[in-house]
Amino acid sequence: MKSIILTTFQKFDRAQSMGGIVLFGATILALIFANTQLSDFYDSLRASSVGIDAGNFSLKKPLILWINDGLMAIFFFMIGLEIKREIMIGELNSPSRAALPLIAALGGMVVPVIFYFLLNNNPGASHGWGIPMATDIAFTLAILKLLGKRVPIGLKVFLAAFAIIDDIGAVLVIAIFYSSSIDWMMLLWAVLPFGLLIYLNLRHMFSRYLHLVCGLVIWYLFLKSGIHPTIAGVLLAFTVPLRQKTDIKTFTGKLHEIAGEISVTGKSRTPLLTSGQMEQIDEIEAWTCRVQSPLQRLEHGLQGWVAYLIMPLFAFFNAGVVFSAGMQPDMSLVTSLALSLFLGKTAGVTLFSYVGIRFKLASLPEGVYFRQIIGIAMLAGVGFTMSMFIANLAFADAMILMDSARTGILAGSLLSGVAGYLMLRYYRKDDRMLTHA
Repeated sequence: MKSIILTTFQKFDRAQSMGGIVLFGATILALIFANTQLSDFYDSLRASSVGIDAGNFSLKKPLILWINDGLMAIFFFMIGLEIKREIMIGELNSPSRAALPLIAALGGMVVPVIFYFLLNNNPGASHGWGIPMATDIAFTLAILKLLGKRVPIGLKVFLAAFAIIDDIGAVLVIAIFYSSSIDWMMLLWAVLPFGLLIYLNLRHMFSRYLHLVCGLVIWYLFLKSGIHPTIAGVLLAFTVPLRQKTDIKTFTGKLHEIAGEISVTGKSRTPLLTSGQMEQIDEIEAWTCRVQSPLQRLEHGLQGWVAYLIMPLFAFFNAGVVFSAGMQPDMSLVTSLALSLFLGKTAGVTLFSYVGIRFKLASLPEGVYFRQIIGIAMLAGVGFTMSMFIANLAFADAMILMDSARTGILAGSLLSGVAGYLMLRYYRKDDRMLTHA
């Protein structure tokens, strides 16, 4: 089981690391578009209206909102799948394994918020307190990828588990504090398809097409209810079964049976399959679907789309901050966010981890030393994707504050990324602080 979990994590790490590099490229491209002669095209592209208009039904939004409300729901669905996997069979499925990531994540959420309230002196920007809470797992794993073998696998697993708990906190904050007035009737209607999916989940039954239809209905009802529709993505993920009814033993026996039938019917020397062989291969595919974990299959199928398309599109459409002589950013907000991300995350993750280890509430992962945890604490200040997302919700009606928040996020994330990289790059094993306590 441990090797299976490790292989799953390694695939996840590879996809997220490469996705982080693409994400970085999309961010640079957005800044180029926003600050060159392409800026008018860039603004008109983001504002272009896209949607459906059929009789009495109309659903039209600017392209940027389709990405932030629509495509990002798939991103949050992916996060939900990761959270469920980690809770059920991963690093969060036992108190001993979850203790240090949980304690570190708690510090990484609470302390940056405290920093933000202490540093921010603009009452109009007080609603942005949730922005420095989150860690961008794609960017941070991409930075760790650059360090190669200097980073033990235990440190990467710790970062992934810590970031996933961070995401849980961010999702809860979005649902509770960044949703508008709620239309309870719409939510009651959403209970019907959601209840059906929960029932099928309990019976270990899964149909991707039924899930897709129910998911679209639930997403639309959440959109109209006032709760941000990306929350529907997380909730939907928890209705995806971890396992199917068919077990490995039954599947293996059926494979032997089908293989025997294929060899009996496979006497033709032509490169084409017989009709009997085609039927047997189709049956193998059907049995493969029956035994595969729906959660694992969906997570594996979505990783590439999320890492290489959805997150880069989000970055391209949201990171386009204009830097010009006439720009008048709210420097208090810029500074508050940059320092909350860098200093708040570093202090929060480091302090809480130290206390947890010192008082025997948690232990360091195998092969990991505390100075490396400090490096991860610095990297945790790279809050890019989720921070940008919360900034869009917090300052949707205030463009100056939104641009200032984006600038602060970029500055804090860059500072955190460079500092964390240097800390881990020049770490020496003989320079140990608080080893395996």
